[in-house]
Amino acid sequence: MYPIELVTPIAKDLTDFGFEGLSSPSDVETALNNQEGTTLLVVNSVCGCAAANARPAVKKAVSFGKKPDRLVTVFAGVDKDATDKAREFLLPYPPSSPCIALFKDGELIHMVERRHIEGNTAQVISDHLQSVFEQYC
Repeated sequence: MYPIELVTPIAKDLTDFGFEGLSSPSDVETALNNQEGTTLLVVNSVCGCAAANARPAVKKAVSFGKKPDRLVTVFAGVDKDATDKAREFLLPYPPSSPCIALFKDGELIHMVERRHIEGNTAQVISDHLQSVFEQYC
């Protein structure tokens, strides 16, 4: 677990942008369990690829055109129980942080794992997400 003074600004990068922070397993269940419409889940992280690529990419992607109905986030290494619950919804994908998942009507329909984030620019990831939103949102 990371010190709260270190992670608060990192978490606020998404929550100040309109993402709902999910900090408990029940928050995650409420947000992801059989919801109508689309929900974008970001598993946030303190790692460099989250700061340089994942967070800027999702913020840019939801700023243009079609976007998910709900934006939510859990913080790996901070909200352990909430992150563990979110990862149950992400199966069969292995734990990955950061990662970005799109749900439609409670079903996982698209996953961007850490391996897709590392080595790509925020622009490439954003463009990819925008095409996914265009198809599903």
